[in-house]
Parts: sequence; C-alpha cells; structure tokens
Amino acid sequence: MFVHTNRIADSLARRSFVGGSDARIIMGNDDHALLRLWKEKRGEVEPDDLSKNLLVQLGTATEQLNLHWYEINTGQAVIDAQRRIFHPVHRWMAATLDGRIQQTGAVFEAKFMLPWNFSEEDAAEKHMAQLQHNMWVVAARTAVLSIITGGGKWVEITIHADPLYQHLLLTAEKKFWRCVQSGEPPVLFNIETPRPRLSAVKVVDMSSSNHWAELAATYLRTREAHAEHELAKTELKKLMPEDAKEASGHGIKAKRSKSGAISFEAQLTGGSHAPIQ
Repeated sequence: MFVHTNRIADSLARRSFVGGSDARIIMGNDDHALLRLWKEKRGEVEPDDLSKNLLVQLGTATEQLNLHWYEINTGQAVIDAQRRIFHPVHRWMAATLDGRIQQTGAVFEAKFMLPWNFSEEDAAEKHMAQLQHNMWVVAARTAVLSIITGGGKWVEITIHADPLYQHLLLTAEKKFWRCVQSGEPPVLFNIETPRPRLSAVKVVDMSSSNHWAELAATYLRTREAHAEHELAKTELKKLMPEDAKEASGHGIKAKRSKSGAISFEAQLTGGSHAPIQ
C-alpha cells in the first residue's frame, strides 16, 4: 500500500512539470505518445503502469549497481541520487537526477539496455533529449551515460551540452506546456536529434580482426619508406627555386600552384632529365 501510495503521489507531482523522460517524447516522432503525455499532464488519463514492464524494472533494479559500478571503475563519486531539481527561471521544467558527478558537476544517468544491435552512438542518440534537458535544468556542461547491457557489458559515454539543440528543446517544451495549459492538443515538432559527439573511453583489443591484421602488416612494412618519402618531399621543395613554376628531373616533376603549394608527380621512365632553365 505504501509503495502504491508513493507511486500515485509521484504521478500527481509529475503533472506539474516537464521532466527529462518527457523531453524524449516531446522531441520524438510518436504522435500517439505525445498526445498521451499531454493528457497525462492535464490529468485526463493515468500514467502507464510500468510495474509490469520488465525492461523498466530491470533498469530500476540495476540502478544502484550501475552507480556503484561507475564509482569503482572511474574513481568518481556520484551524489544527489534521485534528487529533483527545478529550473531557476522556468519552474515548469525539472530534472529528477540519477545523480551528479561530485568532482565535475556532470549529470549522471544510469541505463539498462539490451545487448542485441547495441551501439554507443544509438544509445547516446536515444537518450539525447533527456540528457540535454537535464543538463539545461542544472546548468551542467556534460552528462555521463552509464550503461549496463543484458550481455554483461558496462559502457561509459560522455555527452556534451549542445546549445543549439537545447534552444530547440526549450522551444518545443514551451509550446507543449502551453498546450497543456490551454487544452489545445500538441503536434509533433519534427526536430532532428544531433549526432552525438562521443568521448573516447574504451581500450579495445583488435587481435581477432583479420582485416586489422592485414592493414597493420602493411603499415609496419611501409612505415620507414613513408617517412623517407615525406622527408624527400620536404627537401625537394627546399631545392626548387622560388621563381620556378615547374621543375623536373630524374623521374619526377614538381609543380607550383597559384597559391604557392608544391605538388609532385612521377614521370615515365626515359623522360627528360634536362636541368631547369
């Protein structure tokens, strides 16, 4: 009964603001979900009962483990778990945080995702609206997406605040909230999610890739020759007179462009080896 009462109270509280999970729907392309969210905020329908949604419950069940796993693997402390913060100006905007990184102030978001066709880019794009919303509310410059997959894998992704996307997000959320207040049904905003700019955090062993092995062998075989090639180009450019438009000899030809850049090309065997006039 206590858990049920808490869920009802939280549901009533969530009607009074737009949160991070709402942002994903507002910026999405599902008009049915957008209309349902609008009705929920107006109190016309009850929120979906997620207590029987296995994926949602897995995310809830692993949230504390996720936070702990992040802390022991990064040495960073997470604070403000489940703290609700309202925007200082737009009081109809709020963020219920999974946490914040104590040392940097970055937003911390814990997620559980299925392993099939998992990619970091898709994960970041999926949660972009929620992360940008939460960063905007608490004035954070970065967010950390900590993901545990059903395949037993942990992934850390850093997302940077995107001022342009946040401006579009704020515009869309303002329009949605006006619809909630006026009773006018909202329409999709059709805003394209930016491709996430990811920070490199992984160390990967490519020993099992045959293609990597082939290219690595080529790289090692040609590395010294490439260095000699670049050094020769540099010295040849120094030898070319400043007033020369073109120079040739010993199987190569150098050309100076109008901008002053010098390029080289190989000449056919037997070509002219006459000195520059």
